[in-house]
Amino acid sequence: MATRIIDKGKVEGGAVSICKRCNKDEATTSIRSEPVCLQCFTYYVNTKAIKRLETYKDRNRQSEAKRYLLPLSFGASSTSLLHILDEQLRKQSERMGRTSYELVIAHVDLEFEDEAASKKVRSLWKAVQDRFPKHTYVEVSIADALDIKSIDWPSLGLAVDKQLPKKERLANLLKSISTATSRSDIASTLLARLLVSVAEKNSCGSILFGDSTTRLAEKTLTETAKGRGFSLPWQVSDGTSPFRDNLFFNYPMRDLLKKELVAFTKLTSPLLADIVIPVNTKSALSASSKSTTIDDLMTQYFESVEENYPSIVANVVRTSSKLTAPEVNGGAECTLCGIPVAEGTDGIDGWSGEQSSSSQPTKEVASVRPILCYGCARSING
Repeated sequence: MATRIIDKGKVEGGAVSICKRCNKDEATTSIRSEPVCLQCFTYYVNTKAIKRLETYKDRNRQSEAKRYLLPLSFGASSTSLLHILDEQLRKQSERMGRTSYELVIAHVDLEFEDEAASKKVRSLWKAVQDRFPKHTYVEVSIADALDIKSIDWPSLGLAVDKQLPKKERLANLLKSISTATSRSDIASTLLARLLVSVAEKNSCGSILFGDSTTRLAEKTLTETAKGRGFSLPWQVSDGTSPFRDNLFFNYPMRDLLKKELVAFTKLTSPLLADIVIPVNTKSALSASSKSTTIDDLMTQYFESVEENYPSIVANVVRTSSKLTAPEVNGGAECTLCGIPVAEGTDGIDGWSGEQSSSSQPTKEVASVRPILCYGCARSING
């Protein structure tokens, strides 16, 4: 088992299980297969995140902005990260009278939920601000991504009627994409671009994503299957973002499994579970294959794998983290996702097999068509 809550530390036969870390208190939880007490488990989760955060100091030293953007989805991972960082800042303030950084909490309204779900999200957003009042809060709509000036929608062949409200424009744009996976991919791309825009507007030097080990493993296989394997160094590894040198992408929860974080939300005081939206992956999968995305399948797969084989999940992330971002000299940026694209490798033509100059469009043709990475070209063309 990855992480489980043991009923009052009892095991078969009525014996009490003792924590394997402190060898003193009664074990009420387990880390992977190791029974631990509540205090040791909480210390384990906090330490993993804080130690990872400490490694960013030297890396981010050149960035004058001591502000971190934390995207909040109300999932167990991002909510746990907010709780841990809020506690760290509180202790810093009490001990030194100051803090080493500021947090900007961003929530993106995905605009896809029904009214009941939207009402629930609004309630949670207020509850989070009440519980963690010392931070800056920013709420934006995914439809605001349509205002990003570097995305030239007409050149992409995607109709965007500027006379309509942004929410309707986005809905119509996504409806024009033929497959569920492509629609999900475009929405994820817009979300990433929007978060970068929010970070820039709020002078943040780093975006702290709450992705767990499990989530990063999902992304590794998902992005590869969607033709975005080249972007993995930015999507699963700590380091400079592909958008500007003084903006970093960091993943402080990368050493913790999703199951561990779900358990953590049920053990804090007050409970974090009260401000977390639970997700039942199995019930979320549609019975119709047309509505099921690659993301859905990978999420279900890795959640089942981490239950009994957590080391496999961790190995996927460790392996993908060894990838380095390619040096793109003389290239351009993808019109949609903004990722650097090497000259002659853009679009589906650039990865059609033969990578010779004769297989590429002529410069005259290339000059009138948008620059797209392979992943975006696949999504736009279904």
